[in-house]
Amino acid sequence: MILLGDYHTHTKYSGRNHGKGTILENASVALNKGIKQIAITEHGFNHKFFGVKRKELPAMKEDILNAKEVTGVDILMGVEANLISKSGDIDILEEDFEYLDILLMGHHKMVKMNSLKEFWQFTVVNSLSPFAPSKEQLNRNTTAFLKALDKYPIDIITHLNYGCPTDTLSVARMARDKGTLIELNGKRVHFTDKELEIMASEGVKFIVNSDAHSPERVGECNTAMNTIFRLDIPLSQVVNVDKLPKFTIKRG
Repeated sequence: MILLGDYHTHTKYSGRNHGKGTILENASVALNKGIKQIAITEHGFNHKFFGVKRKELPAMKEDILNAKEVTGVDILMGVEANLISKSGDIDILEEDFEYLDILLMGHHKMVKMNSLKEFWQFTVVNSLSPFAPSKEQLNRNTTAFLKALDKYPIDIITHLNYGCPTDTLSVARMARDKGTLIELNGKRVHFTDKELEIMASEGVKFIVNSDAHSPERVGECNTAMNTIFRLDIPLSQVVNVDKLPKFTIKRG
């Protein structure tokens, strides 16, 4: 079982040096580990501390082209967008797609939401009760994810349930129907075994990613890989193990 692509990696373009390396360094580590394709997916624009700046997108694109030429690793340009409203809005504009090969989306703290009320609901309330959410909280979080999936051409949902509990199976089923992948994060998997077994049995497609914030972590996905082995998740449903996926930004 060989990981051929890693589609969730960060660099210094994520603000305040939240990512520790350069695009070239991420690609060089991937080359040394036999990884054929990576994505550079900086934190979305509305993250108050770690978000990439729109004005930096052209420089990112140039760095990606240079790193591809130097290393031979195929590098996709993306963003890990933030959920910013209960209506499923994310911090992506139509003009951003000019630069993107891949779109990830997840929940993060310290994100500029569409309103103070929504900041309270999605950041404060979720932080105070991450393990025993109220029915209202669970419904609100789940509905926001479902609406985002309906509105945007999201390729990957990142670390689902991390800091924002949802009805996991409802989100996974809609992701399946929309052609969106559910990430098995190399650092943390926030699903129960039962949820994963049901998802697999219902045809949900998964992707294994490192969520690397430093170059040496690129391709390090032991937590996710061990989960796949332990639960005997069919490799045919893991799109970047022993094969490479194809991503298409769908608009409109």
